[in-house]
Amino acid sequence: MTRIPDLHTHSTASDGTLTPAELVARAASAGVTLMALTDHDNTDGVEEARRAAVDAGIHLIPGVEISVTWGARTVHVVGLNLDTDNADLQQGLARLLEFRAWRAEEMGRRLAKHGIENAYEGARAFSNGTLIGRTHFARFLVSRRLAADTAEVFRHFLTSGKPGHVAGRWASLEEAVGWIRGAGGQAVVAHPARYGLTRTRMQRLLGEFRELGGAGVEVVTGSHSRDDAFNFARHAREQRLLASAGSDYHGPIYPWLELGRLSPLPEGCTPIWHDWPEMADAEPAPRIALG
Repeated sequence: MTRIPDLHTHSTASDGTLTPAELVARAASAGVTLMALTDHDNTDGVEEARRAAVDAGIHLIPGVEISVTWGARTVHVVGLNLDTDNADLQQGLARLLEFRAWRAEEMGRRLAKHGIENAYEGARAFSNGTLIGRTHFARFLVSRRLAADTAEVFRHFLTSGKPGHVAGRWASLEEAVGWIRGAGGQAVVAHPARYGLTRTRMQRLLGEFRELGGAGVEVVTGSHSRDDAFNFARHAREQRLLASAGSDYHGPIYPWLELGRLSPLPEGCTPIWHDWPEMADAEPAPRIALG
């Protein structure tokens, strides 16, 4: 049978709005049969998602999305098929969560100086209480009618040079890939078009990533256009990287991202899942011809 993979999703274990079990149920209703839970810098939701996936008839891939500092900017690396009990992985993620906790408090302090009181407490109320990210601050500021939507919040409050911005101090690319590989997983550069890199710098990022043992790059994802997919299909071939696909789904409050609606990979890509046992009985997915 044809399987629809979605290898990049988020739950309330980070900044998604559905619990891991609710996320799995929604994926199943959308026709997804192979999915990865890839919450930011933690794997806390994986066990709940795994149990729900058994009942839903979905193959659940344990994953994570690790925050990385590369070239003075933040990029994200998804890890797939992880051993979530791996000690080095969990120790590394714990370090990132410790920084996230400090950053959230500091964002609250900086917004207070700008006249926005109780932003930290408001963001915490939108979170699971453990991981408080920029998205939670954005939801709070929208609820206070300080912006029309979360995109406006990021533009006016949370990006570089804005009142609530706090620069990230994340893992190095080498550390992130090492943690993922050490846990038996495959490392994938997430939503590469979002980083605004020139072609030369993107080639440098992907080249370093491959040399460190990185396995793939997201070619099809919720924030990529059709042209982006073709562009990163070419990057994947040039860099000898596998192609991944994931919605980066965060919940139904973001109607432009939905489960089960990913476009096929362009022709010429080798899917990240090409030799996974979960896909052994699946029919080949359709491909889009490169223009």
